[in-house]
Amino acid sequence: MITRSVRLAGGTVAALLALSACSDSDTSSSSSSDSSASASPELSGTVTVFAAASLQESFTTLGKDFEKAHPGTKVTFSFGGSDTLAASITGGAPADVFASASPKTMAVVTDAKDASGTPVTFARNQLEIATLPGNPDKIASLKDLTKSGLKVVLCDETVPCGAAAQKALDASGLKLTPVSYEQDVKSALTKVELKEADAAVVYKTDVNAAGDKVEGVDFPESAEAINDYPITLLKDAPNAAAAKAFIALVQSAEGQQVLTTAGFLKP
Repeated sequence: MITRSVRLAGGTVAALLALSACSDSDTSSSSSSDSSASASPELSGTVTVFAAASLQESFTTLGKDFEKAHPGTKVTFSFGGSDTLAASITGGAPADVFASASPKTMAVVTDAKDASGTPVTFARNQLEIATLPGNPDKIASLKDLTKSGLKVVLCDETVPCGAAAQKALDASGLKLTPVSYEQDVKSALTKVELKEADAAVVYKTDVNAAGDKVEGVDFPESAEAINDYPITLLKDAPNAAAAKAFIALVQSAEGQQVLTTAGFLKP
């Protein structure tokens, strides 16, 4: 009896060990399969991003971060007035991503059926007056820009910063005749940096980026003209996979941190 019990016990242990081995093997196989299924494909190639001029500093930083996180990729940018970029896209210029400074200019692309999916707002921006360092003309309000002899620059109304400036002027009942209308916000700011103008109505982000080259002056009417910034994957994107990953970075906590540090408002 004792011998028989030992044999039975031994047989049971052997069977259990065999079952355990099979179970471990199945688990390992399942785990390997799950891991393989969840692994994302490696990204490579160039991502071409058309972006509003006011995004230059923050997107350049994000582009470098993207390339570092995805070796084998390269992000190239075309910065400019949103209206000009939209016209280029609808005209057939090859690009993967479009980031606009307003829904109105994004609509040019979506109405032409050149966007893939629905654009998403990823940031917002507010206007500020850029003056010469030290603010020698003592500009303290939007109304001060109407002073006789003051050389003021605005963005053209066809671009988002110009449309926003006009909206703020309308809200305050002011009329302003600038010495020039510029095709993008960077060009307007450069006029002040080069002392070719005494002041310009630009975005807070551009004043921040200029450092001590200019001085910023807030004005309450800017709250009436805050621009939403939408981003979208383009329909015929040559590198859709990497483009989607770049858009995801812009919307991520890391991307939002870069944008808020630059002075953008959260979406």
